[in-house]
Amino acid sequence: MVIKGKLMDAEGMKNTFRRLAHQVIEKNDGVENLALIGIKTRGVTVAKRIRAALADIEGVTVPMGEFDIALYRDDLGDNADIAFLGSEIDFGVDGKDVLVCDDVMYTGRTVRAAISEIMQLGRPKSIQFLVLVDRGHRELPFRADFTGKNVPTSRREGIAVRFTENDGEDGVYIYDK
Repeated sequence: MVIKGKLMDAEGMKNTFRRLAHQVIEKNDGVENLALIGIKTRGVTVAKRIRAALADIEGVTVPMGEFDIALYRDDLGDNADIAFLGSEIDFGVDGKDVLVCDDVMYTGRTVRAAISEIMQLGRPKSIQFLVLVDRGHRELPFRADFTGKNVPTSRREGIAVRFTENDGEDGVYIYDK
């Protein structure tokens, strides 16, 4: 992996999460009916950061869960070595505005899998999607409701999101595969 450039530093990420939290609050008229679900693994960190920003702004702790969508993927093939990391959702989704969080949006297949898993849990009022970086190249007709940064990429490029919690630093990078 050859890093081509840094798209966001720690301060940029902090500001982006705060802006996204304000957008979520505005769209949902507050956070009273909101529940967050982070897609493992880095989407969980995104959800935790959005949750913290929402709590700073609204003074309310929003329910949060996490799930692994591996078993719902349609693009893994028969020979895929699936490591299921488990799901932890200790609240009902019926009637909730569920905000699914992830770090990077690419083909849209992760979003489709997430929606399938949520619908197995119940009937939410709405399902919204928040992503830190949208890199394009959609194969399915999905888009994020809340996007931190749009970064058009070629298929030979990738986006690496690094979090202090996982990687020892905050930053978003573009690289050649």
